[in-house]
Amino acid sequence: MTDSIATLFIDGKWVPSSTGETRTVICPADQSEVGVVSEASAEDVDRAILAARAAFESRVWADKPASERGDFLLQVADQLQERKAEFARAEAFDTGKRLVEAEGDMDDITACFRYFGKVAGQNPGRLVDAGDDSVISRVVHEPIGVCGMITPWNFPLLQAAWKIAPALAAGNSFIIKPAELTPHTTILIVDVMDKLGLPAGVANLVLGSGAVVGAPLSSHPEIDLVSFTGGLVTGRKIAASAAESIKKVALELGGKNPNVIFADADYEAALDNALNAAFMDSGLLCSAGTRLILQDTIAEQFVDDLVARAEGIVMGGPLDEKAETGPLISKEHRDKVTDYVKRGIEAGGRLRTGNHWGGAELEQGYFYAPTILDRCTAENPAVVEEGFGPVITVETFSTEEEAIAIANNTEYGLAGAVWTSNSGIANRVSRRLRHGTIWINDFHPYLPQAEWGGFKMSGVGRELGPTGLEEYTESKHIYENTEPAVTGWFPRKG
Repeated sequence: MTDSIATLFIDGKWVPSSTGETRTVICPADQSEVGVVSEASAEDVDRAILAARAAFESRVWADKPASERGDFLLQVADQLQERKAEFARAEAFDTGKRLVEAEGDMDDITACFRYFGKVAGQNPGRLVDAGDDSVISRVVHEPIGVCGMITPWNFPLLQAAWKIAPALAAGNSFIIKPAELTPHTTILIVDVMDKLGLPAGVANLVLGSGAVVGAPLSSHPEIDLVSFTGGLVTGRKIAASAAESIKKVALELGGKNPNVIFADADYEAALDNALNAAFMDSGLLCSAGTRLILQDTIAEQFVDDLVARAEGIVMGGPLDEKAETGPLISKEHRDKVTDYVKRGIEAGGRLRTGNHWGGAELEQGYFYAPTILDRCTAENPAVVEEGFGPVITVETFSTEEEAIAIANNTEYGLAGAVWTSNSGIANRVSRRLRHGTIWINDFHPYLPQAEWGGFKMSGVGRELGPTGLEEYTESKHIYENTEPAVTGWFPRKG
């Protein structure tokens, strides 16, 4: 890239927007300028989609041996580690998160590319017993085609990797649109793939707003699959738009994740992890454990101890070595979280700590202090809605059945946890929780080899694991008769 404003990647070339429009990206920790990027037009998006279609139809990538596609992903992983510091700084300044958190993200992203690089050639299909020795019947898995990818601002490159790696492993081409607030690491990863020799048109990058740039990725007739990670409202629109042309959709739409703690749990571990579950990355995780569900016999002491720990959390920017959590992404989002907490208090939640924006030294950023509301009921909007910020709501239970009922009382179903020293309780509760990932005596770890996704309003489809690769394929049955013969069904007459 010779021109910093030529940040769209279409058909193997870095180009500016056809309209010349740009967007200034700012760091939410202090409103400093991070960079200026191109703002794509509808015409740019159309060119990117057609380039991806042409690349797919040419078979320039799809016909490469799966092992070669896998080797390419392993090279991407190696580059990520070699340039880890560069990628982490770009992610930290776009999102405002602490540099150490961004460095950890880079390791997770590397692991994702390595996983799909290794499994790319491990799904050759299967033979089907047709009950006839003269028939060879097999099911094969082929790339689905052209993939539209729309990623969020909280984990920009991680969410991109979860889509790019399996799509390329399967032999597809794609167009990716990162969140307009956090584009830089997606620009960097596309640059890595270009320099490693990915054929022109296989990867395309468009930047801009959802209305102009994102919408065509779910409606354009040349898109075969749209994969979206983000909010429920936008996810519904994407699903409706995709339905017009019967596209395959993969949607990860957030969660309202229960963290259920029984009285017999390891108290200190459960307390520490309750903080991590809700306040890691400023609570800006779709899997954040913001619904704390405590057995009533320990609830009062547990909340008191949790409040004391939360009040000691230090807020700060990416390079602040004393900081333990960062800002929210924007003023608009901070206002949304502030209103969310206000409504939770008005509905009867008791504010125990937080609900402020930090001291004068943080006034240039969009900070929001770790916040705890206890005495919450199931109807409280702070319990019902996904606040997407560092806010814990506390509910209590007496019995195992009650804990399960409370934890499942949500329209979402992404993730959850159960804490107990009783293996029977752990297994019973984990099996009955209607959430896509359940942690027992832990919170937040994920494995690239294990599927990730939600039940109910948390979305459809799965990312990661073998199923995450299958999302980017179509299954085809090929039936070969090696001894063709006349059937005689319609006898020859005359």
